[in-house]
Amino acid sequence: MSFFVSPLRIAAALVLATALAACSSTPSSPSAPGKETTDRATGYLHGDAIPDSLALSPAPPAPGTAWAQLDDAVAREAIAMRGSARFQQAHTDADLSFPAGADQFSCALGVSVTAAQTPALYRLLERSRIDASAATKAAKNHYKRPRPFTVNNEPTCTPEDEDDLRKNGSYPSGHTAIGWAWALILAEIAPDRATALLERGRNYGHSRLVCNVHWYSDVQQGQFMGAAAVARLHDNPEFNADLVKARRELDHARTLTLPMPRDCAAETAALTSDIPEAR
Repeated sequence: MSFFVSPLRIAAALVLATALAACSSTPSSPSAPGKETTDRATGYLHGDAIPDSLALSPAPPAPGTAWAQLDDAVAREAIAMRGSARFQQAHTDADLSFPAGADQFSCALGVSVTAAQTPALYRLLERSRIDASAATKAAKNHYKRPRPFTVNNEPTCTPEDEDDLRKNGSYPSGHTAIGWAWALILAEIAPDRATALLERGRNYGHSRLVCNVHWYSDVQQGQFMGAAAVARLHDNPEFNADLVKARRELDHARTLTLPMPRDCAAETAALTSDIPEAR
């Protein structure tokens, strides 16, 4: 079943990103300076500029198909990781609230991202998070796919979130779309760290498998929609202006000795454990 694995999905996503980047200009709404770093942050994309996940996503795997069997196999392997360091990392990765969410890729980036020290980059991540999440909602709401933990009755890495997750469709994965969008954006800002950042984007999506809250096909399509969101973002003037600011800001931050917000050695060690079937 190797033809279902993620490298092909990633390749397709990158092709989509190249194609969509050539689209005509999209509207954006102005916002007050500094407003994006508050709880009232808004995305860059609005209306038709948001990728249509229902049009771009095939239906989730039907029971009994090879793709559904792969989903089940990955889920079984993920459940076996419960209680491990990788399981704890999945719990950490689940937090997309800001300011915590801004530092999810700090180890791969090599710089801590905070509103005080790197405000432009912080704003860029916070606003693009909203766009990548929005890019999954049409399909989520249409298919309303049950999440793995509601089917296998096994615990998740975030029991505090389970009530809300039961009400929210599993396909595509919103966390994965956000993580992959961030990986692509940060790899553009810091090309010398691109490999580490893209690896982090991949295992960030895999954390949703380890957490038992998404199927493998949810994660694959989440990557696809994250790439679609980034393609549209590159046609947005506000995003492009912030991208330039964030790149300059990162260059300066690298000249400083700033403390890292997490144990990067422990994170790296935890992420070396992966799911064999999810490759």
